[in-house]
Amino acid sequence: MSSLRSYKGINPKLGQRVYIDNSSVLVGDITIGDDSSVWPLVAARGDVNHIVIGARTNIQDGSVLHVTHKNAQNPEGYPLIIGNDVTVGHKVMLHGCTIKDRVLVGMGAIILDGAVIENEVLIGAGSLVPPNKILESGFLYVGSPVKQARPLNDQERAFLQKSADNYVQNKNDYIETVKDI
Repeated sequence: MSSLRSYKGINPKLGQRVYIDNSSVLVGDITIGDDSSVWPLVAARGDVNHIVIGARTNIQDGSVLHVTHKNAQNPEGYPLIIGNDVTVGHKVMLHGCTIKDRVLVGMGAIILDGAVIENEVLIGAGSLVPPNKILESGFLYVGSPVKQARPLNDQERAFLQKSADNYVQNKNDYIETVKDI
C-alpha cells in the first residue's frame, strides 16, 4: 500500500527531491515543497482542509498533522501551513496552525488551531501552544501553556537554518542509499 493516498479525488502533490518514508501516511490535499522530508510514522490528513509544507522542511518521526473543517463560525476553517526551512521534531502534533520560516518545533510539542508561529522561533520540547496564540519572531518559547522565555541569540538563529540544511542532506542520503529488503 502506498504512503500517498487520494481523498475524494485529491492527491498529495510533491515538489522535486522530496523524501517520504514508506511507513508514513499522507492523505488528500497536501502540498510539499522541494527538498522536504517526511520521516517514519508521520500521519498527515488533508481531508477537511488543506496542508502546505514549504521547501527544505522536515517532519520527523511519529508526528501528526491535521486540519479543522470549514464551518459557519469559521468559513475558512484552519488549514495547516508550514513554511520553508522548518524543523518539526519527533512526535509533534500540529493542528490547523500556521508556522512561518526557519522555525524549530521541539519534540513532543503541540500547536493548536489558529496559532501563528512567526519567523525564527524556537519552541521547546513538550510545549503546548494554545489556540490562536501568536509567537513573536526571534524568541525561545517553552512550557504548557507556552510562554516567551527569552530572545534567541545569534548561534540559535543560525542553528534554525543549519537544522533544516542538515535534514536536506540527510534526506538526500536516504534517497540515494535506503532500499527496501
